[in-house]
Amino acid sequence: MKLSKEIKTAILVLLGILLFIFGFNYLKGENLLDSSRIFYTEYDNVEGLMPSTPVTISGKPVGKVKDISFKNDGSGKLQVTLLVDSEFQFSKSSTAELYETGLIGGKAVAIIPAFDGSENAKDGDVLKGTIKAGLTELVNKRLTPLQVKIEAVMVNTDSLLGNLNDVFDQQTKVHLKESIEGLSATLNSFKETSNSLNQVIAGNQEKINNVMENADKSLANFSEITNTISEADLGNTIKNLESTLQNFNSMLAGVEKGEGSMGKLLKDEALYNNIEGATLQLEQLLEDMKLNPKRYVHFSLFGKKPKQYDAEGNEVQQ
Repeated sequence: MKLSKEIKTAILVLLGILLFIFGFNYLKGENLLDSSRIFYTEYDNVEGLMPSTPVTISGKPVGKVKDISFKNDGSGKLQVTLLVDSEFQFSKSSTAELYETGLIGGKAVAIIPAFDGSENAKDGDVLKGTIKAGLTELVNKRLTPLQVKIEAVMVNTDSLLGNLNDVFDQQTKVHLKESIEGLSATLNSFKETSNSLNQVIAGNQEKINNVMENADKSLANFSEITNTISEADLGNTIKNLESTLQNFNSMLAGVEKGEGSMGKLLKDEALYNNIEGATLQLEQLLEDMKLNPKRYVHFSLFGKKPKQYDAEGNEVQQ
């Protein structure tokens, strides 16, 4: 049977339409020749997620994102349609996690299977959507507090610079310059002094060496003296000294008790009273000798008898 040109044209048109439909759906992530399952999930924001983005389980691609659209309940949430080609079974409590594939690689969806023994997910089920913090978000979380601190530091720095400008006026700058010049002159003077000292040391190196040698000899002599003292019989000397101190203590104890001449002299009250009375009489005698010297000293060139006086100092008539 021979086909006419019209029939051939119609067949080619139909094949073209079928190929177009197949290709269009394939580009959307739906393979008409495969028994794929469709799941739904919801997100508040899917920035970076595009249709035909891979859907993975444990890092293995198992499907694609088929469609992204707003829900019709007025919530403003986005409903993402997932086309899963794999027949890998997971429960309804599994989650669809939105994550970043890289710094510039956009986002993808990963199904986190839950093996909790609940009913397996079926075609058309809704999976709970979660969002994994990406590198950019983590960096933003870290940088935001740092940015606040940097801004505060910049404000404080600006205030500090303003205060420094107020402090370092023209007169202060002149004084600071003069101080720096003075410090430079001082350092130069110190350098010259150091050079002079180096010259003095270089010129008297021999004398310094002699002084050091004498110091070494003195230290050696001191060491010998120390050795001599350490070798001396200090034990017997200390024992003799202790014995002498004990004897002295015994003597002091005897004196304290009134023993011996010294003890009796210090402790005998009668002797003390007699000595005190004799001292008083001696003072009176000396006083009377000063007042009446003629009573005690008699001198005559012509052999005249000396006058006699009584105990009270009155002259006695002969």
